[in-house]
Amino acid sequence: MTGSGDSASVDGHALQMTESLKARVREKLLRQITEDGCDPGFEADTDDPRLISLAADLAALDEAAEDDPVVEDLATRYWVP
Repeated sequence: MTGSGDSASVDGHALQMTESLKARVREKLLRQITEDGCDPGFEADTDDPRLISLAADLAALDEAAEDDPVVEDLATRYWVP
């Protein structure tokens, strides 16, 4: 990842780094839930282990403070720059 100021380049894609890491992780989790065919406000009453995991991670993220290590852990797990 290279760049200056508040933008960076990853695999040739320009990224804006104006959002907090927590906001970027939340956006990625919601996007993955949507891509899996669910409404982002779904209840985790499904048998799909991936959706259950995404819902649990989203709940943990929502409980975490901006500087909580869980935010960094989730960013690493979901490849969020």
